[in-house]
Amino acid sequence: MNSGDKIKMANNGRDDVKPIKCGKYELKFNKTLIMGILNVTPDSFFDGNLFLDAGKAIAHAKQMVKDGADIIDIGGESSRPGSDAVSEEEESRRVSAIIKKLAKEINVPISIDTYKPKVAEECIKLGASIINDINGLRNEEMIKAAAKYKVPVVIMHMKGTPKTMQHNPVYKDVIEEIKEFFSQQIKKAKKAGIKDIIIDPGIGFGKTAEHNLQILKNLSEFKELNCPILVGTSRKSFIGNITGLPVNERLEGTLAAISIAIINGANIVRVHDVKECKRAAMVADAIKNS
Repeated sequence: MNSGDKIKMANNGRDDVKPIKCGKYELKFNKTLIMGILNVTPDSFFDGNLFLDAGKAIAHAKQMVKDGADIIDIGGESSRPGSDAVSEEEESRRVSAIIKKLAKEINVPISIDTYKPKVAEECIKLGASIINDINGLRNEEMIKAAAKYKVPVVIMHMKGTPKTMQHNPVYKDVIEEIKEFFSQQIKKAKKAGIKDIIIDPGIGFGKTAEHNLQILKNLSEFKELNCPILVGTSRKSFIGNITGLPVNERLEGTLAAISIAIINGANIVRVHDVKECKRAAMVADAIKNS
């Protein structure tokens, strides 16, 4: 096999990912899609407390769309390592008015970053059209909610909970264990009637820095599951471990990580810095598809 054949095979791997319907929108994977992060929380690791005000949150979401975001991912509970859970009522209070207003004012799909079925249902009714579940559909009620409203789901892998996940996570084979988890959860989702599934290996969620590097290096192994792959590396601690830099100085490391992820098969990258990451993704896509 010559290098040209290899490039064609890599391109075909991306082209074979089918579009996903998100309400009135359709996600096409002929390029890397940018998922812009909007945390409406007081304690997220990078942008906590910045967008608690609804006006500021909405303005930031609109700016991310202007900068090139293909999806806006809204979360009302921090999932940083060591974080505490909040009640359904508090999480809904933080996000509901913002989703209701944004759904009328932006022209890209909104995903709700939650593992609580009642929060997901409420947000779908208000205009969200993707469920981003860090708990990976382990809750049967979440499976029922996604099937009922016929919305795409992001199945993320996490070992433990945000409170405990970084307490010495251990794997015999991190790639194989994550693949096995995805296989089981995809089967459950499809049995329930969920048609559109995105998988996220969960960088930083119950993984050491070395595990995260292995996932990014071997990301292409997840392509065999025939689902779009979402990767979230934005400003995470493994970048700080490598560079020795604090969270507010990890943009360059993020750009390097998402570029490697794209080359190795990521279809969606979840990021804080939309404009910069959009530009990096365009270059990575051009190299991948050359």
